[in-house]
Amino acid sequence: MNWVEHAIVLAVAAGVTLLITPVARLVGARWGIVARAGGRHVHTGTVPRIGGAGMFAGLIAAVAVRWIGERQWDWQQILTASDGATLAVLGGIGLVFAIGLLDDIVDLPPGRKMLGQILAAGLTVAGGVRIEFVGDPFSGGIIMLGVLSIPITLIWLVSFANIVNLIDGLDGLAAGVTAIAAVSLFVLALESNQPIAAFLAVAIVGMCIGFLRYNFHPASVFMGDSGALLLGFSLGCVSLTGVMKSTAAIALVVPILIVGVPVFDTFSAIIRRKRHGWPIQRADKGHIHHRLLARGFSQRQTVLIIYVWSAALAVGGYAMRWVPTLYKSLTFLVLAVLSGLMASWLGLFQAAHHDDQDS
Repeated sequence: MNWVEHAIVLAVAAGVTLLITPVARLVGARWGIVARAGGRHVHTGTVPRIGGAGMFAGLIAAVAVRWIGERQWDWQQILTASDGATLAVLGGIGLVFAIGLLDDIVDLPPGRKMLGQILAAGLTVAGGVRIEFVGDPFSGGIIMLGVLSIPITLIWLVSFANIVNLIDGLDGLAAGVTAIAAVSLFVLALESNQPIAAFLAVAIVGMCIGFLRYNFHPASVFMGDSGALLLGFSLGCVSLTGVMKSTAAIALVVPILIVGVPVFDTFSAIIRRKRHGWPIQRADKGHIHHRLLARGFSQRQTVLIIYVWSAALAVGGYAMRWVPTLYKSLTFLVLAVLSGLMASWLGLFQAAHHDDQDS
């Protein structure tokens, strides 16, 4: 694909998201699909929470313009020459969005929501998209996963679906962090000649840009589970069809590092709650953004700090994909130490106020 194709896909995804999100906001307000203040939430008043519908519309538009371009404008054949994997990815994304939207409307029990995510991941895996091997860091060869590729890929996709949801706690935070990660994955997909991953990544960037117009502080609409699961699952699919296609041993680490802030936040929340005997699913105010707010930073300052942290990890993830082995280790060590210092400064593993809402 050339840069014109990427630019058109990005512009269409951003433009349609920009146009449809206010419609979703109006529907959410009229039907009472709103987030209310209180508990672990830091906003005031009631805010419509189905902005994910606007982003999904942007994705559909991106797929449509891609398909038209391949049919009418001599674009590189991706969707029209699919072997089924692309359709499986899009089908999984569509299903996980529907599960998230249903949860926004009726508040699904956690078990049913998780089952829906597993079904969406299963649909994608059934289409042949899976982690079939990992690089062997000792021999330089590959380790075939065999039958283990199915459960490992299911866990991978479901985990990605939820990490964006867990960091979606401040205006503009989840969309911005996702966009930063998607840019890095887009560049890696281009350099690895993985056009499906590159297309989906640039569409995600467009969706996030269009949505941030209404979601940056003070937000007039939230993405809800429909948007968070959509973005997280899509990032997981990009990593599977892009970076994970590499035989390099570091391939498994790169996407995790690129989305390092939500991964680190999730990891610290699990450790923190286990240390203090709380259920893992119980929400608290110990997330990264809560800690920064408690340090006296404003919402915008907090979001920008996390943006910078995310960008540093994304650049580090990109660098680790290509640099010599020694520099890979040094890069990982530096980023790990800096993240550890940040965790210590914020007290991420210390007890925090909790409530009965899921997180």
